[in-house]
Amino acid sequence: MRHLLFSFGLIIITSTTNAQMKMRPLTELINKKSDTWSILIADIKQASNPIEILPKNKAAADSALYHAQVTTNSPMGAIIYETGGILVDSGWIRILGSGSNKLPRSIIEWNIGKTISKQGERPPFLLVADDVIGGFFAINGGGLDAEGLGKVFYFAPDNTTWMNLQLSYTDFLQFCFSGDLSKFYEGMRWKNWRNDLSAIKGDQGITFYPFLWSKEGQENFDHTTKKIVPFEELWNLHFRKRN
Repeated sequence: MRHLLFSFGLIIITSTTNAQMKMRPLTELINKKSDTWSILIADIKQASNPIEILPKNKAAADSALYHAQVTTNSPMGAIIYETGGILVDSGWIRILGSGSNKLPRSIIEWNIGKTISKQGERPPFLLVADDVIGGFFAINGGGLDAEGLGKVFYFAPDNTTWMNLQLSYTDFLQFCFSGDLSKFYEGMRWKNWRNDLSAIKGDQGITFYPFLWSKEGQENFDHTTKKIVPFEELWNLHFRKRN
């Protein structure tokens, strides 16, 4: 991926306290001369993984960008403002944007009740994408690891820990577009998984029983029971007791 200006605006901080942000108006966040989105489009056209750009709703995009407080000069801001989200590899990974019918979760709305309690707060980490099996991708603002600021972490449902991917958000996009997802998810995909995804919405995911982190679930993965559930349920499964 060609070099892009990488900026989180005011989202990421080095403190885990939920301090209130000073909100900038949309006019300061939207740069009509920016070529960031056109560069992302070019990269998507060259992607080796299947990519689906979800259409945006203008009002929802304005609201999502304002509450995210990132500029359209940044890849994150461009995705929020120009898309309802991005589906990767038949919807296995969902990159959050401003929300759409197929992915009815905007990036800030999804973080409310998880990393922040209300819009305008500065999160200790920001959930930016997830996968259908209950894995979460987040940008660390100090709440996950003091030494991994600004890096994308992955919460793996098979070991229930946050792993530093050593990727910036820009690098994470490139991983989604052209990375070896089969290798990354080795042992976590079942026969005909791609066909099964056609029945799963962007606000849903899959639970497994026995659970993926259990010895039984890992030893007999192909024989685990799979169930489609609201994606909120997958978050609660891992984090409700912790938060």
